[in-house]
This record gives sequence, structure tokens and C-alpha cells, in this order.
Amino acid sequence: MKHSKPEALPPPPPVIPSNFAPAKFDQSNRRPMARSELGTKGQRISLLTNHFNVKLSRTNDHFYQYNVAFFNEDGNPVESKGIGRRLLDMVHKTYESEMGGKEVAFDGEKTLFTVGALPGTKLEFIVVLENASSNRTIRGETKRSRRLPQSKPYKVTLSYATKIPIQAIVNALKGQDSEQFNDAMRVFDVLLRQHAAKQGCLLVRQCYFKNDPRNFIDIGGGVMGCKGFHSSFHATQSGFSLNIDVSTTMIVKPGKVVDFLLENQNVCCIKEIDWLKARRTLKNLRIKTFPSNLHYKIIGLSEKTCREQTFSLKKNKHRDEAIDITVYQYFVEYHHKHLEYSADYPCLVVGKLKSPTYIPLELCELISLQCYTKPLSNSQRASLVKSRQKPQDQMRALMGELKQSNYDADPLINATGITISNTFTKLEGRVLDPPKLKLGSGRYLVPSGGRWSFNNKTFVEPTRITHWAIVNFSSCCDMNTLRRDLPRCSQAKGLDLDPPSAVIHENSQFRCSPAHVRVDKMFEAIRKRLSSPPTFILCILPERKNSDIYGPWKRKCLVDLGIVTQCIAPIKIDHQYVTNMLMKINAKMGGINSLLSMEFANAIPLVSRTPTIIFGMDVSHGSPGRADVPSIAAVVSSRKWPQISRYRASFRAQAARLEMIDGLFEPVSEDKDEGMIRELLDDFYLSTPKLKPKNIIIFRDGVSESQFNQVLNIELNQIIEACKFLDEQWDPKFLVIVAQKRHHTKFFQANSEANVPPGTIVDNKVCHPKNNDFYLCAQNGKIGTTRPTHYHVLLDQIKFSADELQELVHSLSYVYQRSTTAISAVAPIRYAHLAAGQVAQFVKFDDMSDTASSHSGGDAGGFTQLPKLHHKVSSSMFFC
Repeated sequence: MKHSKPEALPPPPPVIPSNFAPAKFDQSNRRPMARSELGTKGQRISLLTNHFNVKLSRTNDHFYQYNVAFFNEDGNPVESKGIGRRLLDMVHKTYESEMGGKEVAFDGEKTLFTVGALPGTKLEFIVVLENASSNRTIRGETKRSRRLPQSKPYKVTLSYATKIPIQAIVNALKGQDSEQFNDAMRVFDVLLRQHAAKQGCLLVRQCYFKNDPRNFIDIGGGVMGCKGFHSSFHATQSGFSLNIDVSTTMIVKPGKVVDFLLENQNVCCIKEIDWLKARRTLKNLRIKTFPSNLHYKIIGLSEKTCREQTFSLKKNKHRDEAIDITVYQYFVEYHHKHLEYSADYPCLVVGKLKSPTYIPLELCELISLQCYTKPLSNSQRASLVKSRQKPQDQMRALMGELKQSNYDADPLINATGITISNTFTKLEGRVLDPPKLKLGSGRYLVPSGGRWSFNNKTFVEPTRITHWAIVNFSSCCDMNTLRRDLPRCSQAKGLDLDPPSAVIHENSQFRCSPAHVRVDKMFEAIRKRLSSPPTFILCILPERKNSDIYGPWKRKCLVDLGIVTQCIAPIKIDHQYVTNMLMKINAKMGGINSLLSMEFANAIPLVSRTPTIIFGMDVSHGSPGRADVPSIAAVVSSRKWPQISRYRASFRAQAARLEMIDGLFEPVSEDKDEGMIRELLDDFYLSTPKLKPKNIIIFRDGVSESQFNQVLNIELNQIIEACKFLDEQWDPKFLVIVAQKRHHTKFFQANSEANVPPGTIVDNKVCHPKNNDFYLCAQNGKIGTTRPTHYHVLLDQIKFSADELQELVHSLSYVYQRSTTAISAVAPIRYAHLAAGQVAQFVKFDDMSDTASSHSGGDAGGFTQLPKLHHKVSSSMFFC
């Protein structure tokens, strides 16, 4: 072990992406606004929340942060991930006295924390591990253990970086800003992750999952839902707290690789396996071989079969003589393995690309607790929904996990001087009254339990549909029932729907053709049957969701031809199904199903009397690990003020995994802006008519608290620039709100099996100690335990009162034209999410080959920009 002086640390990486430039005219550094008041409206309700109070007793102590590096015997950095914890465990066991008896917390990457300082500022240790592929460590009796067969020495270096005062958390609880608060919170969360890692859990961010078959739910397709828990510390109005929640992640079903492939591809025998698809599915999964029990990571499949794939085998260890031998021959002749079915199929390829190792399929098993990241099918999602816990069951599970975790026994958590309460935090919420809705024929209704019905009622603004067609790609749809019920239900809802000009069934000879061919052939049939293009097409798909026809069909209709279309894949056609379908069709064709009565009466505070536009913003990302798939940014905007129920969308492709939207302002000349905001402002101006909004309300989805400053100082500045570019003298006021759904705060009623009632709002106790935020549960949770949406008010220049703002947000959960229920987040955000998701289907990025991502270098900047919508449908709610 060696000691030396600390080295200068490199500067931290920039927080703001390099492709962004803050607005030149506005160099302000905006920060989230502070709360000025609490809301008062609504009926009071006593609640419990899954936050447990934490007391801090050693607030004068510091966390010491060290950079960790791992090196091989030859001095090169260790590339293998997951070995860091094993190496540090060995360092701690072997060099405990040299470490000053300190317990350490490792973040799993390159950083280590202690309570109090280590004896030196730069420490070096040599430790020996057994071959990592065996997953067993050598626990030597002395510090200079003789290197055993298959063992390997490593060097571990620790370099002092900085120290972090625990007092920073106390200051934040008092509402005082502190640059080191986030650093201190990160350390506490690392403590929780390490506590779970010691129990052998799978770690997914702040969630952990135990390898216990009782926690597994088989959802089909070789996939299992694995139940686990989330844990994180929070600074709240009521003090420091530990948030514990249930969590579920998808894992690959452990067992024989062939069994997994058969189930994953839903085929009966190995001959039917699609090996190209199998290569994509298996890549990067870990296996163990038997009977050797060695662990490897799959890097691909062999191009040739096991009987044909050859490699060089040295005949003598002391000579360079080698022979070419097939994998099949090697295992049969040299290892005396009887291979039943591997001979005529690809081998698994493990190791490194430059020196691959080939293993027959039947000698490999997938190990447990491996994340499955592919999209789930409808049946898989349905199986997960059935497993959701009711509120009281979830409370019992959380309390049981808190006791079983036994944080008090963890020496490092103890060293921080924290004490965790074993009871749920009590708080008071309020239940807001639902907004009254305006329907057709002069009728009004007040939703009950977050729901309403169109039975015996009409749409408030039904549209007329003439010269339209039905096309059928499905061989099992009940067309007779559909054609009988569609006109009846349309008439009942006030929709003026002419009989279809044509009903066209797909020619059976094209059903096995590629999706784009099937779409083209269908349009050839439409042109033959109709003298002019239809204004609307009802398209019946062969499968629900994930149909390969969906993307090409939508693109053909919305981009090439400008035809509004509704896709369906009905299992059972009844009155409710047809009503739901007509709601979407009416909205897409320019109608409105229901309005807020306040909206109809121009009585929404600060919105109805002053020209106001509402933006909803979201970014949709490709599948994890696909660096070649661009992200899709979508912004929707309200139109025809003073209404707030009509929206249109604008969208752009941007670099993969980039969360900040970079296409809001795109000046291409001194007088031309091709950004999304200009497109939407022009539409507002033309539809209002000819008014520029004085108030701009922005709802942003999908960003974390660490990105709030970027929303305020990058995205908002782009929007301001777009406004100034349009009119330098124009100075609208802004309201910026972030909606978060991916959080882990839940609310419960103490003595009730039911979820909290729809309209439940909380702006105390578990909210931020300083900033303006609140939780709203607008929806009626029928299944499982309701998750509220967490709204953060970052900026309010319009000056809403707490009650006015909370009621506006609540009301916007009732203007979603696709359903007759209040939704969990405001409609503009849901529409932006739908628009981004649907546009992503226009171009089948996921059909790119596996090699695309490996050659992209993580840069998706070379993608082809998305096509523009046809002018006939660009202002429609095509996403509805």
C-alpha cells in the first residue's frame, strides 16, 4: 500500500448539452420558483404516505469522496463491469487496518464514499481474485496470498476527491439553497444501493430485486415480472424522509437458452426459430455453461452451424502446431459430450470479438435476474396488470420490507447517525370537486368518481363525415356487427356519418407480403373502387398493437395523401367499443366530444379573458441501447382560444436519448424560423383569429429535477427567442410546469381498502421544503394502487393563486377527448406523448440491422429528418 498527496481533479463535465446555446438577449439564470402559499379548496381528507421520517444526529460530520480505479496485472484498466464491488470487498477484508477500519460505500462505477477520512489521500492495494468467470473469490488468509490456479491479481487505487458536509441536508430542509445538497443526497442513495447489493439483489437505479422465485411472475414469451422495491431519501417540508415503494422490472426467464427462444418466439420446435431475431434478443445476456458452471456474456451467434463452425486448436501446449476443428467435433471428441440437437444450429458466441469462443446451444443456461428491455405484448401487459397490489396489500408489503431490510444493522448507515421511523407519515390532503362538463343538446353533467358516460347523450360538437371507406386487413373481424352498430351509435351521438363509399377487404394473396407492400396494394384497390380519395378511412388491422402494418399505413395516409384514418383491431364489438372509437374519430375530424362548462362560458380564471396558448411537450426515446434510433420530440398547442380542448401537434427528430428539445427555435434566415414553436404560434394566430397569446402555459413531461434548470434556461429561452423573432416588441407572460409520473410517492387511506378518491391533492408534508410543487391524483384507480402525478411549478409570471392553478391543472385532466374518465396527467402532456409515439411509427427505425448501432458511435445526428404531415391533416388531432 502506498500514500501520496492528492492530485488535481479534472473539471466536471458540462451539464448543458453542447448543441444548445442560451438565448443571446437573455442571460438570466432562472431557478425554480419558491412556494408562496398553499391551496385551500376541496374537502379535507386524512392520508398516509410511503415516506418514513429520518432523524439526523451527526450533522457536523462529512462524507469523504474518493475516485476509484481498477487495473489488471499489466497496468491496463479493468474493462469488465460488475467486478468493482468484489474487488473493493476484498480490499476491505484484506486491508481493514490500512483503511482505518472505515466502512465504504461504492456507487458501482468509479466513486467511493466514507464517513470521515481514510488514512491517506492516495491509496494503492493489490488483491487477488479467482477467475471472474467462475464467480467465486479467493478469500486468502494473508495479504500476500500465493496466486492460485485461475486466480488473477488486480491493483485498486483510491484518490481523494472532495468532502461533502451532511449539514447541507439540514440547510436544505430549512429552505436554504446549497450546492452540496445534491451531492449529500447522492451519498445517502449510494448507501441504500450498496445495502441492497450486499444481499445479492439486481440493482436498477434506486430499485432492487431479490433472486427469490416467490417474487417472479411468468407473463409469457420467456419473460418474467420480478417484484422488488424502490428506496430513496428525500428532503421534504416535514423533514428528511426515506421513501419506500414497490417496483417491478422485467427479467429474462432463467433456464436453457433453447427453451427461452421457443417461448420468446412462440414456436413449437427449434426448426422454427428465427435466428436473426434470436441474435438480437440474446445479445449481451449472461449464461452459465454446464457442467463447468462458468459464466459468460453472449456477444452473438455463429454464422455457421455447430457442425460447420471451425476454430484453431493447439495440439500441444508447448508447440505452435494447431489444427482446424469444428465446434461439434471438439465437444464430442475432446469433452465426450452427447449433443442431441445443437449440431445443425448456430453456436452461442462469447468472449471477445477478436478471439471468440463458441459454445453449443444445449450446454448453456440463462442465469437469473437479467433485465429484459424489449417492448411487451398486450397479453404480457395484461398479465402484469393482474398482479398489481391493492392499497392495503401494498402497505403491508412496504412495512414488511422496511423491517426485513434492517437498515439499523448496516454499519455504514449507522455511521451516518441516522434513525429511520417504522411508521408511515401522516398528512392531510384535499379532494377537489370535479369540473362540470358541457355535452351536446344543451346538456351538462358533473362526473362522478372521475368518470362519466355518453349513454343517451350526444357530442357537444359532432362533425359530419362523407365519402369515407372501410379497409380490412383482418380475416377474423366481425364486419356484420361493425356495419350494423356503427351507424346506430353515430346517430345516437349526433355524428352525421354517411354510409361508407366502399368496404374493401385485403386480397388474401398479399397477406404474407411485407407490410409496405400490403399497404400499397390496399391503396391500389381503393383507387380502383373510388373515383376520388376518401376524406376518412377506417382501417381494421390483423393484430392489436405492434402490427407491422400500422406505421406504413399511418405514414401513407397522413404524410403522402392527407387522409384522416382510425385503426382498430377489435376482439369484441359492442356499444361501448363503438362509442370509444367514435370519440377518437370525431376529435380527429375536427369535432369536440365534451367541453368544460367554464371553458364554454369563458370563465376560466386568467385564461378565458386573456389570449392564452397551452403547450404540452414530451420526448419519446427508442429502445434502451439503440444509439442509432433518434428520439422524437413533440409539442402540442391549444387552438381556437378561448377553448382549451382542441390541440394540434408539431414534431422533430433529434439525437438519440437527448431529453432537452432542440427544435423549438430554428432560424434558417433573417426572417424565417422553422422551429416547432413558430409553427404552433402561426396556427394559434390563424385559428383564434389573428391574436397573439399574451399568456403562454407550458406543461413539460419526462424531465428529472436535475434538468429543471435546463428547462428554464434552455428550452424556455428557445421559446422566448421564437416569440421575439416573430415580434421583437411582443412580451408574453409564461407559466412553466413540469409533470412527473415516474416517482414513488403514494397516498393511502388509513382504514380503507379503496384508493384515494379522484381529485385528491397534496401540497404539504412530503412536498419540497422550498419549491412550488404538489401531487394530484385526478384519476379513478380501479386496479392496483393509484400513483399521483407530481407537478412542479418552475415559473409563474401570470400570477395564479395556488387554488386557481391547482384547479386549472385538475380541469385539464378532464378535457382528454379519447375517454370518458379523468386521466392521470393533463391532456396536453398525454397528447404530446401520443403524437411522439405515433410519429415514431412513420419511419421504422427499429427495423435497422444490429450493425447500425455498432457503427453509429452513439451519434444519431446523421438520421433522416421526419417527414412533414400533409397540409390537409397537419392541424388535425391525428394523434387522438
